[in-house]
Amino acid sequence: MFDTICTLPLPSDLFAQAIHPVLPLLAVGLASGHVQTYRLPPTTSSLTQSAPKNGCGTIEKSWRTKRHKGSCRSLAFSADGDVLFSAGTDGIVKAARTETGRVEAKIGVPLVHATPDAPCLLHALSPQTLLLATDSGALHIYDLRIGLKSSTVAVESKPQATHHPHDDYVSSLTPLPPTAASTSGFPKQWVTTGGTTLAVTDLRRGVLARSEDQEEELLSSVYVGGLTSKRGRVGGDKVLAGGGSGVLTLWDKGAWDDQDGRIIVDSGKESLDVLAMVPDGLGEGSCVAVGMADGRVKIVRVGTNKVVGEMRHDEVEGVVGLGFEVGGRMVSGGGQVVKVWQESADMEEDAGEDEGVDGVGLEKGAGSDGDEDSEEDEESSEGEEQERKRRKKSKRANGNDRSGRKGLMQFTGID
Repeated sequence: MFDTICTLPLPSDLFAQAIHPVLPLLAVGLASGHVQTYRLPPTTSSLTQSAPKNGCGTIEKSWRTKRHKGSCRSLAFSADGDVLFSAGTDGIVKAARTETGRVEAKIGVPLVHATPDAPCLLHALSPQTLLLATDSGALHIYDLRIGLKSSTVAVESKPQATHHPHDDYVSSLTPLPPTAASTSGFPKQWVTTGGTTLAVTDLRRGVLARSEDQEEELLSSVYVGGLTSKRGRVGGDKVLAGGGSGVLTLWDKGAWDDQDGRIIVDSGKESLDVLAMVPDGLGEGSCVAVGMADGRVKIVRVGTNKVVGEMRHDEVEGVVGLGFEVGGRMVSGGGQVVKVWQESADMEEDAGEDEGVDGVGLEKGAGSDGDEDSEEDEESSEGEEQERKRRKKSKRANGNDRSGRKGLMQFTGID
């Protein structure tokens, strides 16, 4: 369904990836603590067919900095894309200008019993709200109108509220669309996964629902709307959760006690570490891209509940980041490689096929950073190795790109 059009090498293991909401811009957070941004070339029609031998465009590094002491665990762009938030094992969240990389504000992650509580996930819910989850299972809510307006080096800012939707750390967060009555147009509720449960939290009312124990670790989630329900009604909405044993669980919106169905994505029980909705117009129907721990990316069509495509990001490293940029190109990251994918010429033809892949299918039922941390690269610490284990990205070898594909883009500014 998608073909690789370029492979971007990284100087250190990828721990976080963020895609700009309105520009062809990619940010990566590395095990070394560095944060880098890259600008992709504009999309063109028939990109792979019209590309010259020396590449169809240039991927340019916008800026690079040693942003955190320790690894960078999470990245998130603001709703308008003007600010890039980063969180590191140093217990600091930094807000930097996307264009320049200059840090404008910092937040110290709250301690737990006077000990550091490392951040594990960031999400900018709206222009006013930043969500921060930590290893202890805390989910902090920050009002960006307080404190972060300052352009000083440090900002003393406390969360407006803190919730604990799970007993374990929050592994994924998916906002629920705003209701028709919303005046802001931004989400007020979100779904999280953590440990073996799924939970729904409201911005003002706190944790609204928590599922039964699923007896399987839930690692990723994505919202899919406009599906046909079992009774034939149009407009069904579901949340899909990726599990640690190769199964996607389906959850009806509003019925959060237990899953509504299961899709077996991988019979070999590889974990489904990251999910991304395929944009409308790519393929037929509602499709979800699934990044897996063994380096594969599978495309699942929701409705027929079948795997309709499979790509290989890496032979060794798992997929850490997965998403689609504004031009519709898929971006996958893992190990020391980021790949950009474009819709295959025969994708429309493939989309008409209803066959599953490998016999899997549905199981019904149940620049200038202005930052004082601009020192030279440091070797990965023991803490970073523990971080890799926590993320369940097993390292079976030193992973160079083994896809054998010839990239169609050239790069500038790569160290």
